[in-house]
Amino acid sequence: MIDPRFSEAELDDQREHITGFISDRLDAAGADGAILGLSGGIDSTLTAHLAVEALGTGNVYGLVLPGEVSRDDNMSDAERVAEDLDISYDVIEIEPIVDTLVAAYPDAEDDQLAVGNTRARVRSVLNYLVANHENRLVLGTGNRSEAAVGYFTKYGDGAVDCHPIGNLYKAQVRQLARHLGVSDELVDKTATAGLWADQTDEDELGISYELLDSILVAHIDGPLSVAATCRLLDIDPETVTAVREMYERSDHKRQAPPAPEPLV
Repeated sequence: MIDPRFSEAELDDQREHITGFISDRLDAAGADGAILGLSGGIDSTLTAHLAVEALGTGNVYGLVLPGEVSRDDNMSDAERVAEDLDISYDVIEIEPIVDTLVAAYPDAEDDQLAVGNTRARVRSVLNYLVANHENRLVLGTGNRSEAAVGYFTKYGDGAVDCHPIGNLYKAQVRQLARHLGVSDELVDKTATAGLWADQTDEDELGISYELLDSILVAHIDGPLSVAATCRLLDIDPETVTAVREMYERSDHKRQAPPAPEPLV
């Protein structure tokens, strides 16, 4: 595998780089503070820690947004993160809103993906409801690995004002979180988007984050061909091609909605 993790000397530079980015984005927007969704996972946990370091506890607000498929331990971890950081937060159950939307279009009731993405979009709506009311900036919690393969909901968890950890591969997220003192329990926990029952990121992606990061570093973001990546990582071409296809299919998620070019 290719290890994308930083050297020890680079970690504080990354920390300063991201906290400076958060402060700059807040100033540029003329916002009074920041808000983020807390899921109990390592991405939102790291983002919360960096936001507090950049802005102070009084300027960061958390939303814990459980649905009926959310695991209790994840929700309790989300609240624990807010309490450990001493930031204000609210818990809002999203399922009544999801149920209302599905009832309005019952044909989608048994469509696991459509309903799961609706949960993510409801969370985004609530983030912006609070952000607009309190003049706050919505901080995203997505990382570089997931963005590269489109592993996020368009206009759901991808609908934010900025992505503070969007430059970090998953391995780097875990490494920087550990450097900031986040517990191993949270750093190493199984990642899940919480869109349906028993869902995990790696099962849905069909690849481990360790291997995904390696392919991204070598082939998608790096210079190596499919054949060279296979030789380097000792894997089959189908695995590299599958990641390449996820990257290409999800390009629309990483771009602004297109419009036709002007005729004149």
